[in-house]
Formats: sequence, structure tokens, C-alpha cells
Amino acid sequence: MILITIQYIPIDFNTAFLGIKQNEIKLPYYQLAFFTHVYTSIFTLLLGFFQFSSTIRIKYPKLHRSIGKFYIGIIVILAGPSGLVMGYHANGGIYSQTSFCLLSILWIYFSLMAYKYAQTKKWTFHKNFIYRSYALTLSAISLRLFKWIIVGTFALPPMDTYQIVSWLGWIVNIGIAELIIRFRK
Repeated sequence: MILITIQYIPIDFNTAFLGIKQNEIKLPYYQLAFFTHVYTSIFTLLLGFFQFSSTIRIKYPKLHRSIGKFYIGIIVILAGPSGLVMGYHANGGIYSQTSFCLLSILWIYFSLMAYKYAQTKKWTFHKNFIYRSYALTLSAISLRLFKWIIVGTFALPPMDTYQIVSWLGWIVNIGIAELIIRFRK
């Protein structure tokens, strides 16, 4: 994921994914949303990963809280809303657009709920919602993994593949998160 982010430094409107988004990239608000999403989402992957460390959570609770607030803040203020704008303009028509917009809305919601329950010290609810939030954070990786599997296994048209992975990339993750929540009890 770091390599994907780095390819957009310095800003170039013809790099990689943007090569097929030439109509959208002319829109200043899309430019802002795209680069905000690309440059901030990488931090959510890294920060979220460290939040699952029991060593950090137990030995350094202030660090855990600070990282958590930063993680939630990035999602709620930057990565989630910019993902919503990108979702509105997603390739693949209404199927992909619906998927990516719903993903962004749920990502923000689950993150806010995790924060709410941390503030009220309802730790079980906090953990459950942070599992869901991070499952959606990981959809950036899952989407690419499913795309690789589908392209290597089936001979589907590219847009069909994109529509499928737009849903698989996060639905499977949420399913796994729900299984973890259910069986962790």
C-alpha cells in the first residue's frame, strides 16, 4: 500500500488509477478528495494495526489513546469523507458507487461508535466497533487481493471484476470481523 501511495508523489494527474479518471480529475473537489484519501488512508492502516497490540494498550495506555484518537480523526475528518466523494464517482456505475459510498459511510459510523464507547468506557462495545472499523480500513488491501484472485482465475470483463471486488473488498472483511466478535466472547 505504501508503494501505491508513493506513486502519487509528486502529484501527477496521469499516474496509475488517475489515467482512467481523466474526466473526474478535472474537478477540483475530486482532486482534493482523491489525494486526501490516498495520502491519509495509509496512516489508518498503520495506526490501526498498532492499536491491536496488547503491549501498547496495557503498558502505554496514553499512547494507545493518542493513536486511537488520531486514527479516528483521520477517518472521520479526512479519509472517510474523501472516500465518499470518490465513491460517488466510482467506475462501474451504480453498483460500485453504492458499494464505495456505503463503505465510506459505515467506516465513519463504526469509527465514531468506537470512539463513543471508548469515551463512555464500554470496552466490549468499543472493541467490537473498532474491529468493524479496522475491517473496513483493511478493505483497501482486500479489494486488491480479490481483484488479483479474480483476474487470475476467471476471464471476466474488467468492469465486472471491479464491480465484484468493490463489494467483496469490504463485505468479506465485515463478515470476518463479525465472526471474531461473536466467537471472541
